[in-house]
Amino acid sequence: MTVEPAADEALAAARWDLEPLVDGRGADRVIELLDEARDGAREFAEAHRGRVGELDGAALAAAMRELERLFDRVGRASTYASLRFAIDTRDPERGALLQRVREHGAEIETTLLFFDLEWNELADEHVAALLGAPELELFRHHLRTLRRYRPHQLTEPEERIVTETDVTGSSAFARLFTEQVSALGVELADADTPVPLMQALSRLQDPERERRAEAAGAVTEALAPGLRTRAFILNTLLADKATKDRLRSYEHWLASRNLANEASDESVAALIEAVVSRYELARRWYRLKARLLGLERLAYYDRMAPLATTEERISYADARELVLDCYSGFSGELGEVAAGFFAGAHIDAPPDPGKRGGAFCSYAVPSAHPYVMLNYTSRPGDVLVMAHELGHGVHAALARPRGLFEFATPLTVAETASTFGETIVLGRMLERAPDAAARLALLAESLDGSVATIFRQIAMNRFEDRVHDERRATGELSVESFEAAWLETQADLLGDSVEPAPEYGSWWSYVPHFIDTPGYVYAYAYGNLLALSVYRRYEERGEEFVPSYLELLRAGGSMPPEDLGRIVGVELADPGFWAAGLELVERRLDAAERAAAEVEAARGD
Repeated sequence: MTVEPAADEALAAARWDLEPLVDGRGADRVIELLDEARDGAREFAEAHRGRVGELDGAALAAAMRELERLFDRVGRASTYASLRFAIDTRDPERGALLQRVREHGAEIETTLLFFDLEWNELADEHVAALLGAPELELFRHHLRTLRRYRPHQLTEPEERIVTETDVTGSSAFARLFTEQVSALGVELADADTPVPLMQALSRLQDPERERRAEAAGAVTEALAPGLRTRAFILNTLLADKATKDRLRSYEHWLASRNLANEASDESVAALIEAVVSRYELARRWYRLKARLLGLERLAYYDRMAPLATTEERISYADARELVLDCYSGFSGELGEVAAGFFAGAHIDAPPDPGKRGGAFCSYAVPSAHPYVMLNYTSRPGDVLVMAHELGHGVHAALARPRGLFEFATPLTVAETASTFGETIVLGRMLERAPDAAARLALLAESLDGSVATIFRQIAMNRFEDRVHDERRATGELSVESFEAAWLETQADLLGDSVEPAPEYGSWWSYVPHFIDTPGYVYAYAYGNLLALSVYRRYEERGEEFVPSYLELLRAGGSMPPEDLGRIVGVELADPGFWAAGLELVERRLDAAERAAAEVEAARGD
């Protein structure tokens, strides 16, 4: 079915309803929620400041439940404001509401800072005795995790300063970046008006090379006017992080992210080393792809080119049916949970002007349903993105009973359910493929995804590593320095499989993770390889695997990643763990090479 996004009625109707977050009362309720949380935080502080060490297990659990209620109010207000802003970043009223939420949220967080600080001042023996209380079941892992920050916490007055100044400091610069990138208009020859950046980038998957090249050139032109501003934003945030890391005694720029991910420096270094050592897999795929496309070598805008020569698109309704059928085929319960996102208006899918780029799932708060944002452009890859984000969504939905402090996982585990769901959909599509050409097209989609989420993300980690270290060593970096770092770390990945392209040097400047969540990107590779290993367990065990997988999702973030992995028989501490996941990628590459040989033989090549 050939469907353009603008003509897809189901897509046009796929709008989320945020009103349940605020009892149907919009921005007025947002302000009330913040006022209630602020008043409650002050009362909580009056009752507990200086007395956290006097609480027994039952009283500590009661205090945690009250904190949960306070953060639930802030979370509802924040989710409403941020999601409303995400679908129209050009609206100043939405931006103003989001800023107000951030400022009030910072005030509330500042009022409650004392609790974590006093908790971390308690003696280990006292903490161990308290954590044995059965009333703390839904808070135990969170409270243990807080203790890991003891060497890095500041005094309460210092923490208050950091929290309050972030609102007009780092988070303000992050908002400026989001507004700049969302406002970009890309001028394409066949479009009457400039199109959003993400819509233009989706054309890099167009079957026609001329259209891909035109889109790439237009994106580069669109990035140029604000490039120095975005470089200044990144420079500022690099310096901001360096200052905070120094004050908190973090040994290197990635240490705080590793701590938040509950991952050791050694395990992350092993992941990066393992992926970099197998960069040849990405190059091998790109060489095969060039051959299949009839090219001597790929250009940078050819990397996501489809092998199919048709303009076929997949309607939103067809994508929804396929994804839900795949989820239900794995588990009826999982299918029901996923269907609830569509039935309950918890997905926003059209790629509108001013809408934030990419796709994401907002966990919201456990008392509310999670939300998914897509930029659905009717391409086959968008079906896998839908499956991916719904994986996040069902993970969040199933973990809601764990409560606010333990339903969200570290980033390293957060990609497991999403990639697993994506793999289920891919597996079903491969089963239905009628011939070698169809199998090859699907395997190509999978390999494009693996290269993007494993190898490219680690290459972006190498870019981040370089600019963080250079900023700390030499001071403010020029646009040219950012471009050089980007091109060189990309060249390390691509080798001679893709033509060098100086004009690609500015493309670092639209990546939001460098701004919003420094160090985030390696979690994609971590989660993808973890998910592939989990999926391999499913292949080995079949139906008997399903209950343990659902148990993993329901556990949320109530355990360290290593313990979560053991639920489904995966040992993250095994030195060969990363290599095993990469071997699964190589198996798909082998299958693609075999399918390509069949296709070429049939054509008489």
